[in-house]
Amino acid sequence: MAMFEWWHWVVLGLCLSIAELVIPAFFIIWFGLGAILVGLLLLLAPGLALTAQLLVWAAASGALVVVWFRYLQPKTRTSAGTSADSVAGEIGVLISELPPHARGKVRFQKPVLGADVWECYAEQHLTAGERVRVVAVEGNFIKVEASK
Repeated sequence: MAMFEWWHWVVLGLCLSIAELVIPAFFIIWFGLGAILVGLLLLLAPGLALTAQLLVWAAASGALVVVWFRYLQPKTRTSAGTSADSVAGEIGVLISELPPHARGKVRFQKPVLGADVWECYAEQHLTAGERVRVVAVEGNFIKVEASK
């Protein structure tokens, strides 16, 4: 049975971390960090059996994956793929002046239904640069009103 040395684990961890750059799934990195952790542990306790090393690597990798996806992963996501009703209330800024029942454009800070600029209309006159709130999505247009 081959015995891994501490630097083998560190090299494996670095290779897995670099593989994350090629395969951007943000999942492989945790196995790489787990391997680096085992390498550091093996540096402190050089007599650790291979079975124990593999168990520590699996446990550390699994724990890092759980901590990331449950507690640390950013919760901000775009609204792409969600229903039109879920974007009601989003706030944007008018790009140009918007007369009543005419078409204009509104820009959102984060994408709404996959786009950060949408064609819009309103029932009242709105000026360029004014903050507006989404009332409804009607086909390819967004109905907006002045944000209070």
